[in-house]
Amino acid sequence: MNRVGLLLADWARRRGETEAEGIRWAAVGHLHDALRDEDPGRLRGLVKPPLDDLPGKVLHGPAAAQRLRKDGVDDAEFLHAISYHTLGSKDFGTLGFALFAADFLEPGRRMREDWRAGLRERAPEELLGVAKEILAARIGYLLERGRPLRPEALEMWNRLSEGEPWASASEF
Repeated sequence: MNRVGLLLADWARRRGETEAEGIRWAAVGHLHDALRDEDPGRLRGLVKPPLDDLPGKVLHGPAAAQRLRKDGVDDAEFLHAISYHTLGSKDFGTLGFALFAADFLEPGRRMREDWRAGLRERAPEELLGVAKEILAARIGYLLERGRPLRPEALEMWNRLSEGEPWASASEF
């Protein structure tokens, strides 16, 4: 959690966000995984539709957002970012895209380290492009393994791909 918060604080600074916004970015990074190690059975009771059917490993985001909401946090973009940080969302604002990317690019992750480092470096200036590249990698990974795709991921992909031409059958 701390690494994501520090990464987001750095990105906010590099993007020229205000001091208050930088604190908000750091806070979302520190809080997004607050319930990650909790029992999924316990978390399921906190999560409301449409996210209550998520696998246990990803319930922590919406559960943390619900807990924060109950504790008086009313920043809708902040709560949405936490709820959907593992899935992606077509409704992300800048904060949501940043958390989605930072969670995936968290320093210390051991897979594809050079690629991740490059994306981390580009993210402050190319946040949407980096988020799209991460999402493409996630979708590709799931497709290669014949695993299902969540509608939230597909909707985010379509939002990030707006304006791109639709493929014709002859392109395959």
